[in-house]
Amino acid sequence: MSTYFPRAAELAAKWYVVDADGMVLGRLASCVARLLRGKENPAYTPFLSTGEHVVVINAAKVKITGQKLAAKEFHHFSGYPGGLKTRTLRERMSKHPEAVVRDAIEGMLPNNRLGKRLARKLRVYRDAQHPHAAQMPQARRVGKSLDKE
Repeated sequence: MSTYFPRAAELAAKWYVVDADGMVLGRLASCVARLLRGKENPAYTPFLSTGEHVVVINAAKVKITGQKLAAKEFHHFSGYPGGLKTRTLRERMSKHPEAVVRDAIEGMLPNNRLGKRLARKLRVYRDAQHPHAAQMPQARRVGKSLDKE
C-alpha cells in the first residue's frame, strides 16, 4: 500500500470567475480561499498547490456587515518618528476595494511558501471587466449574500 500523490501533469488547473456583487466579505473570502487551496478537488493534497485560478470581479460592491466600515482601522508604520498612518476600512474601500478583498482572502490562506504560491493564482478586479477571457473561466457561485438570508 502506498500513498497517492498527484503529478503535475494530472493537475490541470481550471479558471473560475466569482462575482462579489452583494456578497459578505468574510463569506466570500473563505469560499475563494477554499477554491484556491483545492479542497473541492478529489486530488487535494495539503502540502501541494492543487487549487484553481480564481478571478474575483466587482470587488467594490462587496458588503461589509456591522460597524466595521467606521470602526475597523488599518495601521502602517514607516519606522520613523511620527510615521504611523491609520486608515479606516471605509477609506480603504473607497480607494482600493480590490486590496481589501485580496487581504481578506490571503488572510485565510496558509502563512508559508505554499500560501504565497496559492495567492499568485488569485486576481481581484474593482468592476466586472477583466483581461482573462482567453483562459475561458467558468462562472462560479460561492457562499451566501445578505439578500438571500
